[in-house]
Amino acid sequence: MLGVTAELDRLHRKPERGGDRALLDEVLDTVMVGTLSTVVDGLPWSVPMLFARHDDRIILHGSTGAGALRHVADGAPVTLTAFALDGIVVADVLFDHSANYRSAVVRGTLQTVRDDAASALDALSDKLIPGRVAEVRGHTRKEVAATATLVLPIVDGQWIAKARSGPPGEPEDPTTWTGVVPVRTVYDEPVTATGDAPPGSVRRLVEN
Repeated sequence: MLGVTAELDRLHRKPERGGDRALLDEVLDTVMVGTLSTVVDGLPWSVPMLFARHDDRIILHGSTGAGALRHVADGAPVTLTAFALDGIVVADVLFDHSANYRSAVVRGTLQTVRDDAASALDALSDKLIPGRVAEVRGHTRKEVAATATLVLPIVDGQWIAKARSGPPGEPEDPTTWTGVVPVRTVYDEPVTATGDAPPGSVRRLVEN
């Protein structure tokens, strides 16, 4: 088991793309949806989840009625992966096409948040829509009780951050166009369901 753990702690292909804790935090603070994975009854289980990093913890949540979520809350080992696509790298031959990206994999065991669950949920909400927590009422006791609030500690030796940036390598044919097509996430104009105008938090989200 120790040998397997050590193998998961480092990159074996292109180790120069490995990043430090600053890159890890950048990825976790930029990406909104990660994939939580574990094994349930001998079968792989993965689900995309909204998450937020708060200091040395990754906050996740879901319904207390979700059976698989109860499984990981009971101490099953998990991984959370996050990926940001920053560009499509176009080379002169298909084999050398690539992508500019930032990624993170965090392993560990989830912990159930009980005493400060409402604060943890506020931190998650404020990552998705900064400032929204101050515009609406707080969580009720019933809402907190109906929510499985979980954290994944960020522990040294149990995470990997990786990134690629820059243009493609030297082309075989310098007359063939090569380069990078940047990729980014943008917000469109809000679609109103109720009320007169979007609140400040929503406007700032769109304008940033």
